[in-house]
Amino acid sequence: MLIIEDLHAMVADRPVLKGINLEIAENETFILFGPNGSGKTTLLMTLMGFGNYTITQGKITFKGVDITHAPIYERARLGIGMSFQRPPTIHGLKTRHLVKMCAQGREVDVEGLAQKVNFDHFLDRDINAGFSGGEIKRSELLQLMAQQPSLVLFDEPESGVDLENMHLIGRTVRELLRGEVEPDPKLSMKAKKATRKSTSGLIITHTGYILDYINADRGQVLFNGHLCCEANPRDILDHVGKFGYQECVRCLN
Repeated sequence: MLIIEDLHAMVADRPVLKGINLEIAENETFILFGPNGSGKTTLLMTLMGFGNYTITQGKITFKGVDITHAPIYERARLGIGMSFQRPPTIHGLKTRHLVKMCAQGREVDVEGLAQKVNFDHFLDRDINAGFSGGEIKRSELLQLMAQQPSLVLFDEPESGVDLENMHLIGRTVRELLRGEVEPDPKLSMKAKKATRKSTSGLIITHTGYILDYINADRGQVLFNGHLCCEANPRDILDHVGKFGYQECVRCLN
C-alpha cells in the first residue's frame, strides 16, 4: 500500500526526517510512538503533501504510484485521508458541504454517517467553529467516513478527547480501518464482505488509548528523525511507560 524509502524532509530549513524507511501493507495498521519534537507529525504532513514540509531526499510510493512530489489533491484522490491533531477553523463553509466534497461525487447519506458519530446536530455549522476537542475529532472522522480512503493517517486521535468521547472515537477508528463504515443495508452479508475496502492505517499516539479499540499489527518509535525499536505496539507502550524514550537512544546508537 505504502512504501517510504530513505525519506529526508525539512521544516523551515531545519532537517527533521533523516532517512525514514517504512512499508505498510494492505489492511495493516501501524502505530508510531515518539516524544514531542521527534518528527511524527512532520512525517504525516509530508506523506499528505503539505507545502511547508520539503522533501530533500527519498521516495514515497502509494499503491504503485510515485507521489513524492504530487500535490495534496492527487494524494487524496488516490485514496489517502488524514485526521489532523489541530485542524483549522473554516468560516463560511458548512460541515455538511465539506462532507459531500469528501465523498468525491459519490452518493452518501450525510445524515446517517453523522448519526454514527453523534454529529448530526453540527452539520450546518461552520467547520470547527466553536467546536470542542471531541467535536473536532468527530468532524474529522465524519469527513474520513465520507471519503473512504485506502490509507488513513491519524495524528493523535486521542488528543483533546474526554473519556465519554473516547469510546465513540475509538470504535469509529476501528470501523474505518476495517472498511465497515457505510455498508449498504440492501446487500447480503456475503456481498458486504466482497465489497469491503482494504484500509491501512498509520497512527500517531502518545497515550496508547487507541490500542484499546484497534488491533495494531506493528509499531515503531520515531526519535530525533529516525525510526527505531520495531516491536508489538503494546510492548513498545509498556516499555516506554517503564523506561521512557531514552532506551530508544541505545537502539539508535
